[in-house]
Amino acid sequence: QVQVVESGGGLVQAGGSLRLSCAASGRSSSNYALGWFRQAPGKGREFVAAISWNGDVTWYVDSMKGRFTITRDTAKNTVYLQMNSLMSEDTAVYYCAASPRTLGLRIPATYESWGQGTQVTVSS
Repeated sequence: QVQVVESGGGLVQAGGSLRLSCAASGRSSSNYALGWFRQAPGKGREFVAAISWNGDVTWYVDSMKGRFTITRDTAKNTVYLQMNSLMSEDTAVYYCAASPRTLGLRIPATYESWGQGTQVTVSS
């Protein structure tokens, strides 16, 4: 399985930006993908974005298009989530996860491994 570790969270003011990193290691299927989820206090885990490793195809929740951008660096085995124009509603623990396939990426159960999460706090 692919193992993932997130980093880059922190405290920012509304309107600011953060870039989260997800470092991946281990073996995977040929069509695996990496995704970002978030979980706010008292809420369920919410899909944010995902990217296919081989084809560099991306998926986003509509409400985050234009503000969040997911990219990958294959040489570094790292996926990034660039978050701009942050709002207080974006406050959550952000998780990186690895999936062995590129279908059902909005569903947490699709993913085979998860990081421990990194806290993002946006002050209003």
